[in-house]
Amino acid sequence: MNKLSFDDRAKIVRLLVEGNSMMSTSRIMDISFNTVKKLLIDVGQACQKFHDENVVHIAAKKVQCDEIWSYIMCKDKNVDYCTKQHEQHVGDAWTWVGIDADSKLVISWLVGNRDAQSANVFMRDVASRLRNRVQLTTDGFKPYLRAVENAFDDEIDFAQLIKIYGASEGTGNERKYSAPQCIGIEKRIITGRPNEADISTSYIERQNLTMRMSMRRFTRLTNGFSKKIENHEYSIAIHYAYYNWVRIHKTLRVTPAMEAGLATRPMTLLDIVHMAYADEIEAENKRLARRYR
Repeated sequence: MNKLSFDDRAKIVRLLVEGNSMMSTSRIMDISFNTVKKLLIDVGQACQKFHDENVVHIAAKKVQCDEIWSYIMCKDKNVDYCTKQHEQHVGDAWTWVGIDADSKLVISWLVGNRDAQSANVFMRDVASRLRNRVQLTTDGFKPYLRAVENAFDDEIDFAQLIKIYGASEGTGNERKYSAPQCIGIEKRIITGRPNEADISTSYIERQNLTMRMSMRRFTRLTNGFSKKIENHEYSIAIHYAYYNWVRIHKTLRVTPAMEAGLATRPMTLLDIVHMAYADEIEAENKRLARRYR
């Protein structure tokens, strides 16, 4: 890793956030797979820390939350065949995501199970990052009801948007891989006085698509799925650092962090790499200072 320049490290991160797997990145850059994995871990840890320290006191008005499915090593139905003793988590993994509907800033995410415990942890984290009362919209998943109550008490305008689906079209494999048709929706007010026109999950569902397009491990029918939950989390952390702080949003024409008032200019992937290897840069500067003293 010490032989790679910072520009090359930024190029590796660029390939990862644009939907390449670690193996394909290794081939494109003509470097070892372990080098890519080491960089993923180093940059992922730095991005997690950066998000926790900087995405706070968000003055959002409308927040949308949802869960997106993926898996570690294998799907739940195949766990008995692929479980390894040293793996901390094998099987389905759900990523809970909360987004500011106006700035498109991803406020919080959590990798866990699709259950009440993960719902509570996630909603408490969302609440801790907000400055003021917001209107919150989720899907009809029941654990949200208690989780939102525990995290916000009555200081929230909360509604659920419940979609009603019909049968999938086609037959056989065609039906298996076709999404069911949405034939209607129900808007259900839970707490407070949410504006009915703003009860929507459109932005968070679009963010789910962005995740699947930008991270190979979220792509359906791929062998680029995550083998370790830690690497899964690091990949998500890098993706959201890139999405929030680097990538110009096509509609906003600025980054979500700029729109939310957290930044005055876009960051670059080189900035993120420098952030991850700040100790290495400091050591090199000290070495040069001694050399030219």
